[in-house]
Amino acid sequence: MTAPLTPSPHDRPVPVPPQDLPPAPTLSQALRAELPAAAVVAAVATVSGVLMGFLWAWLAPRIPLISDGKAVFLRNSEGEQAIGADGTFALLGLAFGVVAAALVFLLRRAGGVGVVTGLAVGALLGSLVAWRLGMWLGPTSDVVAHARAVGKGVVFDAPLRLGAKGMLLAFPMAAMAVHLGVTALFGPRDEVVVAGPGSGV
Repeated sequence: MTAPLTPSPHDRPVPVPPQDLPPAPTLSQALRAELPAAAVVAAVATVSGVLMGFLWAWLAPRIPLISDGKAVFLRNSEGEQAIGADGTFALLGLAFGVVAAALVFLLRRAGGVGVVTGLAVGALLGSLVAWRLGMWLGPTSDVVAHARAVGKGVVFDAPLRLGAKGMLLAFPMAAMAVHLGVTALFGPRDEVVVAGPGSGV
């Protein structure tokens, strides 16, 4: 019968000294590093409003007007062309928001507060550009002069207007929602460090 072995001090796990890791960047440093990418994202989203404005002026339904020589009237008082113009703008904003968010995610999967902020600001500015450009490309806003130019009893188009200004938020809201969704589903995951035996954890 052998005597039980007593543990030797040399058999104890030797603690591993912690490695010196570089300090994590502060929020201000991270934002400064993202400024160039955020500026590019905001600029591209803003410029895309030009294409959106052209499409709105082209696709939005027209509101027919007619003049009796003294006043201007709606040719069809029950028409829904004004609602159609708002709906067209909203649908274009949603489509542009989806495309912008997908492109930003594909080109910069890491994301970042600065890039997301640039996307939101650029999408809102792009929506404003599309609104003003579409109105400028549409029929003239001087209805009286237009009625005089075409003459009595001749049908002409009313100015292109956005009745519900809330439609301006369709582009940025769609961009933010889609970017948040794809980042949550397909974005990079933080690595989970599993402590092994003898790590002292």
